[in-house]
Amino acid sequence: MLRVVYKATDLAPGTISDWYEDRGYVEIRIARGTEAAEFVPSLNETLRDFLSQAEWFQLWDGEIISVNHPRSPLRVSFELSKLTPAPIVHIREYKGEVVLFVRSSATAEQFVNSINPPLEEFLAGGQWFQLWRGEIVTMDSAGSAAA
Repeated sequence: MLRVVYKATDLAPGTISDWYEDRGYVEIRIARGTEAAEFVPSLNETLRDFLSQAEWFQLWDGEIISVNHPRSPLRVSFELSKLTPAPIVHIREYKGEVVLFVRSSATAEQFVNSINPPLEEFLAGGQWFQLWRGEIVTMDSAGSAAA
């Protein structure tokens, strides 16, 4: 099973976000008490770092998209929403790209409480997989660290 979980937690001084990966599992941590204007730019850096080191892939109309795809390299980005009122989190997926819009007034705690349920549904769509030490891990894989 694949899981991506966001957590608001205490991090080292000066660190706003970081990540941890295991088989079938990614944890994105955000400094407790931060606001969207602080954590959105940090999340963009964190996800760029994660994608440069991890092996996650999107399946789009039968085509496998990776960070090294020549025409549609896989990217994940966060943006402050321009909508008023705005949902705390709104996810949009395209070929090679996932954009997460975040309400500008959201706190880290509000954000993580709002993002985890739709991310679970997002991954349940079966369009994502992880290559973990030579094994392809999907939503149907048994025995992941997250199960």
